[in-house]
Amino acid sequence: MPRFAANLTFLFKEFPFLERFEAAAEAGFEGAEVLFPYDDAATAIVRSMRHAELPLVMMNAPPPNWAGGERGFAATPGGRARFQKDLRRTMRYAERLKPQHIHLMAGKAQGAEARETYIRNLAWAAAEVPEQSFVIEPVNPAGTPGYFLDSFELAEEILAEIDAPNLGLLFDCYHAQLICGDLMEAWRRFGKLARHVQVASAPGRREPSEGGADFQSFFDLLDAEGYPGFVSAEYQPRGRTRPGLDWMIKGTAS
Repeated sequence: MPRFAANLTFLFKEFPFLERFEAAAEAGFEGAEVLFPYDDAATAIVRSMRHAELPLVMMNAPPPNWAGGERGFAATPGGRARFQKDLRRTMRYAERLKPQHIHLMAGKAQGAEARETYIRNLAWAAAEVPEQSFVIEPVNPAGTPGYFLDSFELAEEILAEIDAPNLGLLFDCYHAQLICGDLMEAWRRFGKLARHVQVASAPGRREPSEGGADFQSFFDLLDAEGYPGFVSAEYQPRGRTRPGLDWMIKGTAS
């Protein structure tokens, strides 16, 4: 039976942010993830997590700068000092929130120098905080042109080259469907690297009950292979969140 987490950046937006933890718990979720928790005080987030009895499964790094900024820069040549500074800021939050995983965003960059920069930054992070699990996520190039980590094959190569025990794959089913075409085959090829899973239909990034992928069979496959992590709902609900959770009810009943 999968353990489901709610991405509270996407779900339960009908509630103020700090109230979403309790709403997720009442809906049956067993964990939470937040893309960027940095706009709220860590103490307030911890209080909401404890009240709802939900662990934080994942958060992103670096802290965002969407006003003209990039979505990550781990692969940006010349940005190592910035990467290290912002990771330390991330870890100050992580020390309080205790996320199981931190997603290190690659950003937009291309070429051999970007690859070398990415590997050096990831290796540094893994060695600097050996007790923290870090993950990397392939992002479909149609949605984010120029993003460095644009294939699962590249992620596999990077992880093998660094070979750090606390660095693994974030398997986002939305991106897997768009990059690989076949969700089940993508998992069979790359699931062994996965530390965390996210679900959404493709191409609309809606409830997993939509689209062409058979998520019930996917959840059964995770169970059959003994996947130990969380499956996080990261999609844009068509309306209020709770009426669209029939996919999760079926998943937990399997």
